[in-house]
Amino acid sequence: MTMEDGVTEEQIQQWADEAEAGYDVEQLKRRGRGRPGRGAEPMQVIAVRLTAEEIAALDAYAARENVSRSEAIRRALAGHAA
Repeated sequence: MTMEDGVTEEQIQQWADEAEAGYDVEQLKRRGRGRPGRGAEPMQVIAVRLTAEEIAALDAYAARENVSRSEAIRRALAGHAA
């Protein structure tokens, strides 16, 4: 039997059984959180407002170079600062 969000009764029962059996807390702690850092120093997230045209140009560049939007922006900043 499938529920609206695609989760089956069997999956719910499996998750419940797993939770009742308990979790290895140390293993969960080792998994870490979030994305791995790019360097030794912590990174900050900076919000930038772009027009639809700027986003289209950014996405086109990122697709051509096969990189993420973030990497495309970092490259542009590095090129400008050089």
